[in-house]
Amino acid sequence: MNPARFTRVDATTWRLEPHGAMQVPAVIYADEGLLRAMDDKVGEQLANVASLPGIVDAAYALPDAHWGYGFPIGGVAAFDATAAGVISAGGVGFDISCGVRTMLTDLGSEEIEPLKESLADALLATVPAGLGGKGGIRLDETELDAMLLGGAVWAVARGWGEPEDLIRIEEGGRMAGAEPAAVSAAAKRRQRAEMGTLGSGNHYLEVQAVAEILDPATAEGFGLERGRIVVTIHCGSRGLGHQIGTDYLREMALAAEPAGIALPDRELACARIASELGQRYLGAMRAGINCALANREIIGQLARQVFTRLFGSGGRLRLLFDVSHNTCKLERHRCADGVERELHVHRKGATRALGPGDPSLPEALRPWGQPVLIGGSMGTGSWVLAGCERGRAFASAVHGAGRSLSRHQALRQWNGRQIVDELASHGILVRSHSLRGVAEEAPGAYKDVDAVVAAAEAAGLARRVARLRPVICIKG
Repeated sequence: MNPARFTRVDATTWRLEPHGAMQVPAVIYADEGLLRAMDDKVGEQLANVASLPGIVDAAYALPDAHWGYGFPIGGVAAFDATAAGVISAGGVGFDISCGVRTMLTDLGSEEIEPLKESLADALLATVPAGLGGKGGIRLDETELDAMLLGGAVWAVARGWGEPEDLIRIEEGGRMAGAEPAAVSAAAKRRQRAEMGTLGSGNHYLEVQAVAEILDPATAEGFGLERGRIVVTIHCGSRGLGHQIGTDYLREMALAAEPAGIALPDRELACARIASELGQRYLGAMRAGINCALANREIIGQLARQVFTRLFGSGGRLRLLFDVSHNTCKLERHRCADGVERELHVHRKGATRALGPGDPSLPEALRPWGQPVLIGGSMGTGSWVLAGCERGRAFASAVHGAGRSLSRHQALRQWNGRQIVDELASHGILVRSHSLRGVAEEAPGAYKDVDAVVAAAEAAGLARRVARLRPVICIKG
């Protein structure tokens, strides 16, 4: 992207003033190198988001931004909760509540080394993964609706998790306001056998080692210690979330013009928050959030079973945090005019990043701020960040490295066997049911995650705590 299109505010803030149909400015947080590497489409999509009714303050793109469906991925936008505001299914995304959970162990890197191959094989055999992957859990209609209402709370009650997990999951593990009746039969049908499954694409389960500590006090508060092993899970609401997105984007696109909403892009289909359609989507989306929370809770329990089997009580997994990055949530924020308002905050490929002292955080984490869990690539590593006291972009931060090449471009440059062998030579074991999927997720297809998180810290979005090195990666 050409930086000349934007006014440079500081080293990591770029601003496009409202013009045409834009209601508010478009703001990108990135250093110049990351901005230049972004597709021009990011700027176009951000300007379109800034044109939607009821948007507040600005439309934001974060350092990992790349173009997506309607909204850029790595985008944040908040809308007035009154009748003026809208909610957009494209602003949430198809993988509703896709997110990251990190679990702590007391194991050192050297303790897992003798069993590394066995651990990798056992995780692949125990955690179902892959496109259309099915798990061992089958839900009838009653249980499926109970899951959509209960989220991780439902999973724990059925023995697929531990009660102490819930305090360290967004919303206490259950998103209020879910409406299973607003979820189509087709969406429910897709999910009946997919609970406890990773899926495909960029989803993964990784065994990682804490490679570097940048903020010792916060790392200690989070329970992170250099050389210790952690387990990170990245996945979402599977087929159910995708079907909810498909269903409502179609309905919103048809309803926009009769509702007096001029769409700058059909992919930005939206509905007034106060409308029947808007409220119905909110209920369905919240059910999708609960599906993702339950899914990650189950996968976490499956990983616990493997670690306990191989390492005994020393392999116990404790939850650090579980946070989503494809959501729309009703939150209170102080706006640019100094007035605190209730807003519907869309985060698409963006992570909530609450600062120290926030009362919604668990007491043990409150002094340090919310853990912000950042996925990199299976060859480069991941990060744990923490929310800043005065967060920007409605207390939001990056969610990952962000793609620099499409999946098709990656397939033209790499093959799966090549990637697996190369990573193995660096001590990283990859297990997958699809070598094509491995090639699509080649480390070279992603931006430099270290540069992304450094820019996020420089912009005041979140602060760096620890860098994680991949040891085992399980992919679909």
